[in-house]
Amino acid sequence: MKIVVTGGAGFIASHIVDAYISQGHNVVVVDDLSTGKKEFVSQKARFYQVDIRDNEKIEKIFKKEKPEVLNHHAAQISVRNSVDNPQFDAEVNIIGLLNLLEAGRKTGVRKVIFASSGGVVYGEASKLPTPESYTPLQPLSPYGVTKLVSEHYLNFYDKTYNLPYVALRYANVYGPRQNPHGEAGVVAIFSLKLLRGEIPTINGDGFQTRDYIYVGDVVEANIKALETANIGAFNIGTGIETNVVEIFEEIKRCVGSDINANYGPEKTGEQKRSSLDNKLALEKLSWSPKVFLAEGIKKTVDYFRSV
Repeated sequence: MKIVVTGGAGFIASHIVDAYISQGHNVVVVDDLSTGKKEFVSQKARFYQVDIRDNEKIEKIFKKEKPEVLNHHAAQISVRNSVDNPQFDAEVNIIGLLNLLEAGRKTGVRKVIFASSGGVVYGEASKLPTPESYTPLQPLSPYGVTKLVSEHYLNFYDKTYNLPYVALRYANVYGPRQNPHGEAGVVAIFSLKLLRGEIPTINGDGFQTRDYIYVGDVVEANIKALETANIGAFNIGTGIETNVVEIFEEIKRCVGSDINANYGPEKTGEQKRSSLDNKLALEKLSWSPKVFLAEGIKKTVDYFRSV
């Protein structure tokens, strides 16, 4: 099967590209390398360095490659940047998506797999772990809004053009190749800083919780999404809440460090608690997480030790 993977030079999607290629699929990567790394892209994939906002170039790629599946991971992923510059966030995450959907619809794409975010689309949910049926959906950041709007567009294209989709609502993904710079990826940031003997900063009191899912489990969800005939949104998480202090202490233990963290101000638009109910993914996709937090953190720390 020929698959276009956008953001395929990035943390999550580069692992997905590797897995699809190992299954014998023909993979085309589209990435502008604004945050991704060319060295993460498999040499067995065809690579285009293109911004998804460039509609003309996107149309040319789809006309030339004629993919059967679009796996869309390219995105503006920073909550903080989305608050500071919501216009740019919408240009990448909404206009970029529409460019891809239009190009795909015109050239015979038969399925879309979309990287959504269960960490943000529900907002400050009153039910934890949060199921897909939870309402009202009230994202607290422009980034969360664009992810939710994207799902509505996918539903429109399914109903109007018979273009089925699977939206994978990721929890907080961590693991090898994660970007340890900037605000995203607390596991990567803490790992690298402690390995370097530097002092990490915890935003707020550190008791904000997240559902941490290992990247290998996310890759498996993308394989299941390729195989399923089911349509819609599915939570990809563990259902377990872990706070930032607990994450820090586990990484500290793995690294063998005695450094203590500094505490800084909490981030605007950040949720207090989040965890995802994954029963629907088990029922419809036959997916469930396999890597527990301690094992996943060890794999991540070992990766950062080696690079």
